[in-house]
Amino acid sequence: MLFEHFSFSGLDLGNRLVRSATFEKRADDDGFVTESLIELYEDLARGGIGLMITGNALVHPSGRSVAQMLCIHSDIYIQGLRKLTSAVHSLDGLIAIQLVHGGRQSFPILLGGNDAIAPSAVYDTSTKIMPRAMTDAEIWKIVDAFADAARRARIAGFDAVQIHGAHGYLVSEFISPYTNRRDDYWGGDEERRFHFLEEVYKAMRKEVGEDYPLMIKMNADDLIEGGLKVEEAVKIAVRLEEMGLDAVEVSGGMYESSQKAAQPDITSPEEEAYFRRFGKVFKSKLKIPVMLVGGMRSQSIMEDVLQKGEADLISIARPLIREPDLPKKFEAGKEKADCISCNGCMDFQNLGVVKCIQLL
Repeated sequence: MLFEHFSFSGLDLGNRLVRSATFEKRADDDGFVTESLIELYEDLARGGIGLMITGNALVHPSGRSVAQMLCIHSDIYIQGLRKLTSAVHSLDGLIAIQLVHGGRQSFPILLGGNDAIAPSAVYDTSTKIMPRAMTDAEIWKIVDAFADAARRARIAGFDAVQIHGAHGYLVSEFISPYTNRRDDYWGGDEERRFHFLEEVYKAMRKEVGEDYPLMIKMNADDLIEGGLKVEEAVKIAVRLEEMGLDAVEVSGGMYESSQKAAQPDITSPEEEAYFRRFGKVFKSKLKIPVMLVGGMRSQSIMEDVLQKGEADLISIARPLIREPDLPKKFEAGKEKADCISCNGCMDFQNLGVVKCIQLL
C-alpha cells in the first residue's frame, strides 16, 4: 500500500509517505526564504516524497520559538514563499506549509524581551518560562493572524496548509487542560477549550475558501499528567471534520514531556510506530485521512500500520534529514532507514542548519 497513489481534497499523492513538518533552520534571520531552504525542498521533491510539509512558519512575531524560522506574518514574505513553491512544483512535488504560534514555548530573548503569551500563566518547567495570560483582544488578534497567514499561503502557491495544533505550541495550549486554565469563552471546560481552534479554523476557511485543503497536526496525548488525552483529542478531530477539515496528523507530547514526541534510540521494530495506538483510535472515528507520525523506520512496519487500518498516510521526519531520497530507496527495495534516532539533528542551537550529525 505504501506506494499506491492516494488522493484527497484535490491532492494526488504519488505514494502514502509524508514529510512531517520539521524545523530546518534555513530561513534567514528575518524569516525569509533562502536558497538553502529551497535546495532542501528540491532534494525532498527529487527523493520521491508524496507530500512535504514545511517546518513551522510563524504567523505573528509574538510567537517566535526559534531563530531562523520561516515567517509568514506579513505580505512581504509572499514573494520568497512563491519562489519556494515554484521550485517544488517544477519537480512535480506537493508542498504544504505548517502555521504556528509558539505560545508559552516562545523565548523572551526572541521576542525583544517581551513575555511569552499563553492561554494561562502556567510555568514551563522545561524552559523555565512563566508566560503571561493573553487578553481577549490578544486572542482575537492571533485568530486573525492565522487567517491572514493562510491567505498568504494560498497566494504563495502552497498546495495545502497545516495548523500546528500539537507539541505544546499555542493551539495545543488552548485545547489542553494542563495549559488552559481560563474560565471565560476560551477555557474552563472541554467545550470552551475548543473555541480558540474553532475560531482559528473558521477564520482560515473564510480566507482560503471551501476548495482549499486545510489540515491539522494535533496531539492525541500530551504525555504529561493533567494534559490532553486521546478521548478528548479524537472528539476535537471529529468536530473539525464536521466543519470541513481535510486531514489530521496524529502526534503527541510537548516540551515538558521531554523526548516523548521524538523518541531517541529506536533500535528495534518493536520500538517503532510508538503512536500507532492513537492512530487506530482516530481512524475508528474519522472519515478524513489520518497521517501518523512517530518513529517509523522500517518499510515493513509502515506497511503493517497501513494494512491494519491504523493510518492512511505515513509521516516521517528525522529519517529524511539523513536521507531525503529515502522514498525512492524504499521503492527500490530498501527495508530500513539509516537514521539511528540519535536526535543530534534536533540540537538546533549548535548546528548551523538542521542536518544529520552522523554524516558530518
